[in-house]
Amino acid sequence: MEIIPEGKHFRLVQESELPEILVTLERYLPESLKFHQTIKTYLNDRIWGFKFYVAKEWPEKPIILHFPGCTLAPHNNIYQTLGIFCPSAHIEHVDMMRTEDVLIDWQKPMYLNFTHIAIMNRLDDFYSKFGVMERLSGDIYVCNKLNADLELEPLPEDAEMRLLNLDNVQGIHDLYPANEIECVQLFDILVRKLPGLGIFRKETGELAAWMVHSYYGAMFSMQTRPDFRRMGYGIRLAKSLTQLVIERGYTPFVVIRPGNDASRSLYTKLGYEKAFETCRVRMTPDCYEDSTVGTIGNTAYGKFPPLPQGECVVVTKLRRKHVPGESQTVDEGIEDMLAEKCDISGDEARERKTTTDEGIGEDK
Repeated sequence: MEIIPEGKHFRLVQESELPEILVTLERYLPESLKFHQTIKTYLNDRIWGFKFYVAKEWPEKPIILHFPGCTLAPHNNIYQTLGIFCPSAHIEHVDMMRTEDVLIDWQKPMYLNFTHIAIMNRLDDFYSKFGVMERLSGDIYVCNKLNADLELEPLPEDAEMRLLNLDNVQGIHDLYPANEIECVQLFDILVRKLPGLGIFRKETGELAAWMVHSYYGAMFSMQTRPDFRRMGYGIRLAKSLTQLVIERGYTPFVVIRPGNDASRSLYTKLGYEKAFETCRVRMTPDCYEDSTVGTIGNTAYGKFPPLPQGECVVVTKLRRKHVPGESQTVDEGIEDMLAEKCDISGDEARERKTTTDEGIGEDK
C-alpha cells in the first residue's frame, strides 16, 4: 500500500533514525516501554513492516505514532490501527492529534492498542464530541528482576516443556483469542525469530499450553487448553519465558486486567511490579456506517474489526446517538483481545484466570 511520507504534524521515521529515537525514548521509561521495545525488536528481528511517525519538532515535542496497531487491519490499511506514545509530563502534545487529518481520517473507525491512560483521557476530551470510545483497561506490570528463588514443583512425568516450532503455528493461532486482528503469518515469524515455549503431552505430542515473546517486548498471550488448566502450567511458562526475555536484553512486561487478582498474584510472585495504567480503545464516529468505504491516500477503509468478546459476553455495535462527553466502558466480563487463560495451582486457582501481554500484544 502507499506509505504517506508525512502528515500535518508528523513525519515518517527513516530506519537510520531509529537507534537515536530509542535513546530519546529511554528518558521516558517506563511509560515508553512498549514503544521502546517495539522499535528494539524491529531493529533486531524485523518481525513486521511497522511504520513510525514522530512530531516534526521531535524531540522537543516527544510524541510518536506506531502504525499498525495490529497486523490484520481491514484491507491491509495500516493507518486504521495505531499506537501513541507521549510522556504524561508533556501530555499537551497529544492535542496535535485533533487536527492530524492526513495520516488519520477521524470520520472512520480507529483502533488504538494498549496506550497510557493519560493519552486516552486527553483524546477522549476531543473525541467525545463526535464519537464513542470503547475501552478495555489494563495495568502494565514490569519485571525488573526475576524472582529466581521461587521454587515450583516439577512437571508431571507425562508432560514436558520445550521450544515451540513451526509445526505449532496454526494451533497457536487457532487458540489465540484475538486471531481476527493478528494474522497467522505473524505467529510464523514470532516462532522463527523469538523465543516461545510450550508444554506438551509426551505420549501424544499435544500442545497443552504456550507462551511467546512478542514483537513489542512483552510476554505475548499465554494460552492453556481447558483440559489442562489448574495444573500450574501457566506460572512455569511465565517464569521460563521471563528468564529468556531477560537474557535477550529486554524488559519483560504484561498487561493485566484490573480485576484479575489471580494473574496479578502469579506475576507478582515472579517479581513483576505495576508501572502504570493503560487501555485499548475502539473509536467509532457517530457518522460512521458499516456499508461506507472511505480512502486515505489510495487505500480503502474497510469494516473495522470487532472488539474482543469473552466466552459469555457479546459486545454489540453501538448504534445509538452518542452523548457528547460520555465515554463508553466495555463490560468488565470481556476478556482482553490479547488475553490468555493462565493457571495457578492451589487456592488461588478458584476462578478462571486471564492475562494479556498487548493486545498482544493485545496487539497490540
